[in-house]
Amino acid sequence: MFSEATMKILLCAVIAYALGSASFSIVLSRLMYRKDVRNEGSGNAGATNMARSFGKIAGALTLLGDVLKTVLAAVIGRARAGDWGVIVSCIGCQLGHCFPAYHHFKGGKGVAVGLAITAIIDWRVSVAVLLVFVLAAVLSKKVSLASILATISAVPATFLVSHDWRYRVMITIAAAIILFRHSENISRLVKGEEKDFHFGDEKKGKTE
Repeated sequence: MFSEATMKILLCAVIAYALGSASFSIVLSRLMYRKDVRNEGSGNAGATNMARSFGKIAGALTLLGDVLKTVLAAVIGRARAGDWGVIVSCIGCQLGHCFPAYHHFKGGKGVAVGLAITAIIDWRVSVAVLLVFVLAAVLSKKVSLASILATISAVPATFLVSHDWRYRVMITIAAAIILFRHSENISRLVKGEEKDFHFGDEKKGKTE
């Protein structure tokens, strides 16, 4: 029914989704703090809410885990099906991260996975995205706004450095998923109701 090449690509998608569904924020919050990060802070299962709820180390470990699982998915995809394997694996990993089968489809917002995807496309794209993120975060003190602006910037940055239409389509899809997951943040930003970001360990120190 399907060609061998198609079967390889489909297998890459399944493996990547399974890897993406492994939510480091949920696992780490349960192991390290005996809590579920989805019951803390914003309720989001991602690196930002981990940092907001439990501090810098928790946020950094979550970010690292989410980036590494994306890279692993892409490496497997490359080995199994070349460029198409990478593209399908990156999108599959992001869908798994945002809608994890292991955790009732309630996951993160895909920013860490998106950052890994930009690095896989071209290191210059990831540098541009990081610069936008840092500048926006410092000026606004709102990680959500920084994430949204960085996500939007990833699309033209990719179009500038990559002439492969497949990677252009991939980053557009990835950005659309991230923006969709930030729809509530966008609504709060428009209304002026989005709160500034503070690390969990900093807040704890202020209250002690």
